[in-house]
Amino acid sequence: MKILGISAFYHDSAAALVVDGKIVAAAQEERFTRKKHDSSFPLNAIKFCLHHEALNISKLDAIVFYDKPLLKFERLLETYYGFAPKGVESFVTAIPVWIKEKLFLKKIIHDELAKIDGYEKKTAKLLFPEHHLSHSASAFYPSPFEEAAILTIDGVGEWATASISYGKGNSITNIKELHFPHSLGLLYSAFTYFLGFAVNSGEYKLMGLAPYGIPESNDVKRFVKTIKSKLIEINKDGSVWLNQTYFNYSTGLKMVKEKKWEKLFGFSRRSPESKIEQHHSNLALAIQIITEEVLILMAKEAQRVTGSKNICLAGGVALNCVGNGKLLRSGIFERMFIQPAAGDAGGAVGAALAACYLVFEKERKVVSPDGMEGAYLGPDFNEDIIEHTAKSYEAKFSKIEDFKQLSEKVARLLADGNVIGWFQGRMEFGPRALGNRSILGDARNSEMQLKLNLKIKYRESFRPFAPSVLDEDCNEYFELENSSPYMLLVANVREKHRNKTPENYYDLPLMERLYFQRSDVPAITHIDYSARIQTVHRETNPKYHRLISEFKKLTGKGVIVNTSFNVRGEPIVCTPQDAYKCFMRTEMDYLVIGNYLFDKKEQPEWENKDNWKEEFKLD
Repeated sequence: MKILGISAFYHDSAAALVVDGKIVAAAQEERFTRKKHDSSFPLNAIKFCLHHEALNISKLDAIVFYDKPLLKFERLLETYYGFAPKGVESFVTAIPVWIKEKLFLKKIIHDELAKIDGYEKKTAKLLFPEHHLSHSASAFYPSPFEEAAILTIDGVGEWATASISYGKGNSITNIKELHFPHSLGLLYSAFTYFLGFAVNSGEYKLMGLAPYGIPESNDVKRFVKTIKSKLIEINKDGSVWLNQTYFNYSTGLKMVKEKKWEKLFGFSRRSPESKIEQHHSNLALAIQIITEEVLILMAKEAQRVTGSKNICLAGGVALNCVGNGKLLRSGIFERMFIQPAAGDAGGAVGAALAACYLVFEKERKVVSPDGMEGAYLGPDFNEDIIEHTAKSYEAKFSKIEDFKQLSEKVARLLADGNVIGWFQGRMEFGPRALGNRSILGDARNSEMQLKLNLKIKYRESFRPFAPSVLDEDCNEYFELENSSPYMLLVANVREKHRNKTPENYYDLPLMERLYFQRSDVPAITHIDYSARIQTVHRETNPKYHRLISEFKKLTGKGVIVNTSFNVRGEPIVCTPQDAYKCFMRTEMDYLVIGNYLFDKKEQPEWENKDNWKEEFKLD
């Protein structure tokens, strides 16, 4: 049974291939086109998936699109009708696009697939599950649970903005839904917009900014009270009602009514790239507090209606790893699984799995640790391609055949304060780099966060970095009893590794608090002593595990800095060519691709070093 899943036309288009219930390949289109969050039809990703299995498209049993476009169109029409005469400008902008493209989506899919050799429209079986079913399937079917509650939360699918389902065996039963325009995801995106970040890509920045808020300040307390009294009603079951007189996303071209928000919070919308002030951080903390409150209530309701001790999470809000950490520590559920590609990209995986189990009724086999294969589902590249890339740039390299010797060498370079581009094996699926397309540094180095942000990633200095820690050492450094292989849980650094906070800590300017050395692993300790953790497992990534083990032998610490291999605004690198270009554009010191080591000092001069700023739109 061979099934292709597709997500496209909103953001983070992707393709996934499922063979006999096993996810064998998955990738986002952005990695091939080099356009971040690319929404176009994922032709390159589809070709990769088919090529990986040496599969002709005519041999597929089904091709599954991740939502129902006609149901979305129905929601669009009903929303404009319900808010009429408001929204005329938005209506005039949106409807022609829908009529021209979205209403004829089936034809567009056929036309795009016809670009692949062997495609036969007459014999192709196209399926269209609902958006939140695709999310639910992406979370439950790869999970290590025979049965589980399933909670999906995002901006909006067709009508649903959140859902509670129950999965057992190969079945998923939808129990209840929250409908548009009332949406926790859209609420969070509205604050993302108001605080000057890009909607659908900047939400993680908002989450990273929240810890700079001062928890006990009058500002934060006032903001929380204002949000609850003016913008949102929160019910006991976690369902929410949003006061649409303050929002503009239903029928307008912006997320919020800015003048009304300015009056509510006492300051105007922050301009992108402008200086971040304390009140911005305080508002970010306020909405994070409310998001966590709603998440916990929804989870309690999911446990109540399903009776399960396990929960699976998907949808864009499931990427809020701070909230995930709070949910884990709440003890509502004994075990938790989060789809690593929780956003729309993961809908491609879910769509294919939904067809496999719900349409074709294949028997499900639960696998351990889970069915996502560590999220290493993308392309890999052989030595011929690596050497061809090096020759095309006249790059200098040394080849170290023995991987133990290579990992010892790289561990020493890390311990000496160097920044390493690390490119190994199959590319990760989802938004996180998990040790195959990563930039690495020494977590002990107090200058590493600033160096990585300003000289490597060229991004805001407040942005935190994640630790990769040996799974067996996780409990030594972090207050986390569980594994976190997909970097989707936040937990605190243990007290014994922390430095004492100065008495006047919250009186210091925001950026001075950032540069206070908070622990003996300062590069990965966020301002509130938390960290977004990736546990590294010998079974799923033996090479990365070996590297960190060698670093531990040298330094005594089995933890390093891991950030995605890209510059700001660029998708994570896919090919050796992408990796070398990114290496040369930045102040990275060394690059490792497979068994090949590149020293920056030995490379030929790189012209137009800053041209990436023109190539990639800042996010």
